Amino acid sequence: MTFLFSLLLCWIISVFFQTIKSFLIPNIPLPSPHLPPPQLFSTRQPDVPVPSSPFRLFRIPYLPLGRIIDFMDPDALISLSFCSRKSHSVIKTHRKAPFNGRLCVSGYDNNLSFRTFQNRNCLLSVSSSYAYITSKERKEMEHVRMNWMYVGVYRSNGNLVLRWYGSTTGGLKETTHYVTGLFNIDVSEVCVFKDAIKMIKWVNSSQKTPLKKMVYMDWGVISSEEMIYILRNCTTLSEICILSKSPPNFRFSKKFRNIDCLDICYGQWVTIKNLLTMDGIVINLKRSTLTNNDLNVFLKHWLSGGCPRLKLFRARTGSVDIFRVLAGLLHKAVFVEDRRDYTSPFGHKWLLWDGYDIRRADGVTATVHHHPPDTVVIAVWPETTDNYN
Repeated sequence: MTFLFSLLLCWIISVFFQTIKSFLIPNIPLPSPHLPPPQLFSTRQPDVPVPSSPFRLFRIPYLPLGRIIDFMDPDALISLSFCSRKSHSVIKTHRKAPFNGRLCVSGYDNNLSFRTFQNRNCLLSVSSSYAYITSKERKEMEHVRMNWMYVGVYRSNGNLVLRWYGSTTGGLKETTHYVTGLFNIDVSEVCVFKDAIKMIKWVNSSQKTPLKKMVYMDWGVISSEEMIYILRNCTTLSEICILSKSPPNFRFSKKFRNIDCLDICYGQWVTIKNLLTMDGIVINLKRSTLTNNDLNVFLKHWLSGGCPRLKLFRARTGSVDIFRVLAGLLHKAVFVEDRRDYTSPFGHKWLLWDGYDIRRADGVTATVHHHPPDTVVIAVWPETTDNYN
């Protein structure tokens, strides 16, 4: 009997997945199409009858139903949740599987996605009523209810898009509330290109779990106020990636708070004094102005017990002389020619073709590697890759 039930369950899952792959938004039972879409932030529930769910799926016993829902992709579940109150309730109640990744809210391209080491799976994109839409997408667009509001929904390049009749910022916030409520998860990461302080404070005030990571995407100049807030005042962020230029004369004179992973694309402002106040697990500096002597001072600082949590340090400078970096330390260093793969706790991967192994007094070993022409890597062993999530 158990075998027959398992066989039936496998058949149900197989058939269901074949159908769900072809499940498109236009096939969702929606309110009557002749009804005009209500205003974006209307709080009044329209007096429209909600269609009852036609899916025989929901007649399956709870145990196999929960397994099927756990196997479904998040974007398919979101599509299914739009069908009716019943479908939304069933997903919210029965989905138990943990997500392999982090929910990211991006103000840069207005979408929600799950991020892992290897990929970025988009869940929903948010567009305004003024955004470009093809005639085919406009024809296929329907209106669905979300948090007592009706929004346009269609697929573009395979992704689900919500078309809000107003501000994309407001739409992004409402969409975030919908997804976090549906899956009972919190936002782990934000990607911003302006108003970083507002975005960080909004997310942290909306959930119990502190925000873990921020990526600042503006290709212009980030303000000094935002830089200081991100690096010193916002104590919840453990991962920071700044892809923007700092103001021309920006200096950070005070001590860094503990930042697990600091990734700076334009690192000209980072001085050796800054470096000696850091206590990070990963420090990644591009376009750095650190000298060979500075790198030598930092390496000696680590050997004497400074920056004790360090796992990976990388600095891309104007030029590197590895012997000047190791000045006064060559008698402790062992040159290793063997190829070694290194992965940091935050997913940074390096191929070390050679390097100088140097051991600290407590027995911890680091490899100092020159990556031609202008990059120095310090990789601390053993490598660990279990801190990202």
